[in-house]
Amino acid sequence: MAASFASLPTFNFVNSSRFPIKRIDASCFKKPFEVRCCSGNIPEYKQKGTFSSLTECAISLALSVGLIAAVPSIALPPNAYALANPAIPDVSVLISGPPIKDPEALLRYALPINNKAIREVQKPLEDITDSLKIAGVKALDSVERNVRQANRTLQQGKSMIVAGFAESKKDHGNEMIEKLEAGMQDMLQIVEDRKRDAVASKQKEILKYVGGIEEDMVDGFPYEVPEEYRNMPLLKGRASVDMKVKIKDNPNLEDCVFRIVLDGYNAPVTSGNFLDLVERHFYDGMEIQRSDGFVVQTGDPEGPAEGFIDPSTEKTRAVPLEIMVTGEKTPFYSSTLEELGLYKAQVKLPFNAFGTMAMAREEFENDSGSSQVFWLLKESELTPSNSNILDGRYAVFGYVTDNEDFLADLKVGDVIESIQVVSGLDNLANPSYKIAG
Repeated sequence: MAASFASLPTFNFVNSSRFPIKRIDASCFKKPFEVRCCSGNIPEYKQKGTFSSLTECAISLALSVGLIAAVPSIALPPNAYALANPAIPDVSVLISGPPIKDPEALLRYALPINNKAIREVQKPLEDITDSLKIAGVKALDSVERNVRQANRTLQQGKSMIVAGFAESKKDHGNEMIEKLEAGMQDMLQIVEDRKRDAVASKQKEILKYVGGIEEDMVDGFPYEVPEEYRNMPLLKGRASVDMKVKIKDNPNLEDCVFRIVLDGYNAPVTSGNFLDLVERHFYDGMEIQRSDGFVVQTGDPEGPAEGFIDPSTEKTRAVPLEIMVTGEKTPFYSSTLEELGLYKAQVKLPFNAFGTMAMAREEFENDSGSSQVFWLLKESELTPSNSNILDGRYAVFGYVTDNEDFLADLKVGDVIESIQVVSGLDNLANPSYKIAG
């Protein structure tokens, strides 16, 4: 539902960025971090949903705190400096170097395992992506070094890797090791044949085997969800879904299927809620409700309700804010990391990847998520990976891993034809859709 806003001063800038800023001036915000700044020459955003333009208010806010003389200042919160100057991450950062932006790599590092041997195999295989930035066939020499390093590390650490398998998954884990070894030999043959174009697809295949090995190290669900959420739908593990979208105005792309991996290890309540709604066909036939180049959003049902109305209670099902931090055994609930004073904490599921999926909510109500979800499209100067103003404020619970680039082609009014579970439905505990029939 749209809210009314006081008029705020605005200015025209080129190449300005969009990002959420909390607790500065309530008149700037909608749900969940909408910013609307109004003037005669900037149209208001009237799309249904919970995001609005963030650019203009960010600029106005910066100017209003003294960047331009004679503009009245707004009192900043005590931690404003920390927000504007993010602290250097602790040693809890997953790996050194540039931020990880590949969604499948983020999912691998987010698994609740601690096996150095397989991580040392994983890293050089992921580095093939950087090797392919070298022009021409010269890249293949670097790819060969990556693969040989990974293969050598695998042979040296194989006993430690096998020892890390959960007892019930050892057979599958050993099968994945064999496929990984064969895949690396195939890659070396590709390099020898100088088939540069075949490298990326083979790398993706090999890393899937690495991910399978790592998942086979997870022995059950690693912690207890807090009692107050224990009876909600919970995803105790991972699940994959395919979202098929009918695209109206793109002559080159009529239908597109997006593969989404939901991470219940780090967001069991949020991802369980979404998967339960998928099985209720809640999103089938629903339109894309916002697409502004920054996010794509859906999930606001028709009528006055802004979330899913549970038929058993006739009330909106509310989902708590849920944030897992690296080094912690369980997620934090109902508080942002800013509110907890954890300014240097590294979240397990960051807003690093194109197609990061998160739960929308009211800006000042942490536990107001329900059915509205969004996908982040781009990184800007003010939302850089690994120091993102969104991290720790909104609950990430998955990533688009296939066809994510096409998210940018979605427009308001495009229709979600269906979302179907591909795998992992057996990890959903307390499914309410079964009760509802």
